Amino acid sequence: MQSASQAVGVSKTSLWAGRIISALVVLFMVFDGVIKVLRLTPAVEGTLSLGYPVSVVFPLGIVVLVCVLLYVIPQSSVLGAILLTAYLGGAVATRVLVGNPLFSHVLFPTYVGVLAWLGLFLRDERLRDLIPLRRSATEIK
Repeated sequence: MQSASQAVGVSKTSLWAGRIISALVVLFMVFDGVIKVLRLTPAVEGTLSLGYPVSVVFPLGIVVLVCVLLYVIPQSSVLGAILLTAYLGGAVATRVLVGNPLFSHVLFPTYVGVLAWLGLFLRDERLRDLIPLRRSATEIK
């Protein structure tokens, strides 16, 4: 999940923490995508309970798997994170629309999205340059 050029300037601790967090996100999202592609009962019932027709289960599985694939390829990881965020945002919106409980159902996709970006932030120096969390007075010009 990490090329040598991205690892420059990232401590080993940050790199491994980012890899572990990203791996957890990837495992969860791959599981979500696979059960949809295979049209397993929990995925079908869950999709139906949210008001979507059965016909969208398979395409949603393909979409999430493509997003995860883009996320794990270093050259397209930022695009993958953006697309995963969009997918998870749709999950949040759907859960709000059907009136799911906020903390147990609605916010879970938000946590997954935050973890996806945190994992990427910790392992990718380019993202740290783009979104610095802090700057010293000498760095601001």
